[in-house]
Amino acid sequence: MIAKIMKGSGFKGVINYILHPKKGTKLIDSSGVRTDSINHIVLSFIDQTELNPRVRKVVGHISLSFSVQDSSRLSNEFMVQMAREYMEKMGIKDTQYIVGRHFDKEHPHVHIAFNRIDNNGKTISDCNDRFRSEKICKELTAKYGLYFAEGKEKVKEYRLKEPDKTKYEIYQALKAEIARCRDWTTLLSRLEKQDIGVRFKYKGNSQEVQGIIFEKNSYHFNGSKVDRGFSYPKIDFALQQNNKEHEQQTQGMINLISNVASVTSEITNNLIEGGLDLFQTHGTVPAEVYNTFDKKKKKKKRKIHL
Repeated sequence: MIAKIMKGSGFKGVINYILHPKKGTKLIDSSGVRTDSINHIVLSFIDQTELNPRVRKVVGHISLSFSVQDSSRLSNEFMVQMAREYMEKMGIKDTQYIVGRHFDKEHPHVHIAFNRIDNNGKTISDCNDRFRSEKICKELTAKYGLYFAEGKEKVKEYRLKEPDKTKYEIYQALKAEIARCRDWTTLLSRLEKQDIGVRFKYKGNSQEVQGIIFEKNSYHFNGSKVDRGFSYPKIDFALQQNNKEHEQQTQGMINLISNVASVTSEITNNLIEGGLDLFQTHGTVPAEVYNTFDKKKKKKKRKIHL
């Protein structure tokens, strides 16, 4: 189970998308709205936003996607149960919502549209919503014994159409290159060789980078749209970590070489000192012995006179 969270300011567009006939959509759950027509659903949502007109992004839109392996279990009733439990854990309660099931893709999925202005006029918080959502999805997947999808690693690339095909190519390149680069210069150079352009987004007129855009085949994608791990801050952090690990490995090797050299030097010195000591102890003739030899030699040299 994977969730994708979106927010907006107008209900008409998202309701029309979720309930569009071409999507093979079926409205499987709702609360607090008139469901006799799409227009009445939209008006129901709009009316409630008047309870808190200060909030600009009043539209909550979440898609819940499931693995093909679980298709046989995913009845409408079960998907309603999952959607309700997900919303409850996310704090999306006491508010209007609809749940529409789409049949236009291979994997089962539903779309939830909800009003961020609840029935009491309070705003439903979106604080850390993506982090909380990821955790909740894992919990529900484990709780109901659903298949743990392996993300983009299982993508059937041959079935992708543009621009998803290009986006997946960028994903594959980034995944490989970020793991082996230690700085931006090297990374940009490697991506350029694969015809991937990079643009940075700056904060106002400053030099502070706050975003990144990747370009290929005339398509462009924000880093976080390629993958959550490819936003500018996360790539920058990964490169710093790679560089730090490289420096630690290099320093470790230097220390190892230094230790080996130190031990080798100590052993060599001990051998030399031992050799000299051996020579001095056993190779030098004592003076008294030497003098005896010398006297004997002198005696032999004396001539005998008759």
